[in-house]
Amino acid sequence: MAQNNDRLDKAVLEARRNAEQREAGYRAQALKLFPWVCGRCARTFTHANLQLLEVHHKNGNHHDNPADGSNWELLCTYCHEHEHSKLKDTAGRSDSRDTPATATHNPFADLKAMLADKTRD
Repeated sequence: MAQNNDRLDKAVLEARRNAEQREAGYRAQALKLFPWVCGRCARTFTHANLQLLEVHHKNGNHHDNPADGSNWELLCTYCHEHEHSKLKDTAGRSDSRDTPATATHNPFADLKAMLADKTRD
């Protein structure tokens, strides 16, 4: 059993390393190709705050990394999070632009009658 856990741990570690290397590769490329400006809010970045600038994959496929950067755009952390929050995820959250359900309970529906009864007493 311990041997299976060791193999699983090694496989997970290797997958994480590969993902980090892949991300570092396309992030470095994107930072060389594009100006350090958020593609949504136009905030500019310097070396001091560059960690807040992220690569967004326009088509949502993180494995689609063409060398010309045609599937990438640089977004600040906040705009990047907003971009992803617009999509439905597997947990069933809906698009943030959806309007919430309208409340059906009206606590003041009989207020006029209640006030009228109170003034009679």
